[in-house]
Amino acid sequence: MVDKKTVKQLGDLSLTMFRKNFFGIYHGAISAKLDQENFLINTNDAIFDEMGESSFCELNLNRQDYRWNIASIESHIHATIYTNIHEAKYIAFGMPIYTTAYTFDHDRIIFDDFFGKTEFGDIPVYDPGDFSTWYRRNALEITKYLKESNNNVMVIKGVGTYAYHRDLNELVKKIAILENSVRLLSIKTSFD
Repeated sequence: MVDKKTVKQLGDLSLTMFRKNFFGIYHGAISAKLDQENFLINTNDAIFDEMGESSFCELNLNRQDYRWNIASIESHIHATIYTNIHEAKYIAFGMPIYTTAYTFDHDRIIFDDFFGKTEFGDIPVYDPGDFSTWYRRNALEITKYLKESNNNVMVIKGVGTYAYHRDLNELVKKIAILENSVRLLSIKTSFD
């Protein structure tokens, strides 16, 4: 039985993040850790602007069953993060347009605006290297990076952004500040 309250929270925030271009129609992942052994994540065919109970599935961290076949392709990454970073209660992965585009020409995001600077300072851009092997190694590389990060965010060149937090609203706030701040940097660069 899927936790209806958590589904409602994730569904509502998925719509907000979809409207802000963090998620594409079928592209992204959002999850919540339910207890020490289980987490809720969107299915592989979830449409992020209309998430309901059928858009999510509950997975066990220690045992893979048939539900893993319908879960998001990002499920293994979320499971690895939940297993290794105990303060992670919510995780989101998306491809925010401005942030992802910024990674093509920059190795580091150095924020100029108040909110970006006070929330993040600056963020290195992680280069995933060979894209053909990325899905074989991404769970461990992302988890290791996030474990060592001071701000619970990983920006991956040409791939997107991973973020986790203990509080769902704080997670969404971080994602919004990141994208808005990078958008300002992009606009500033176009005037230079």
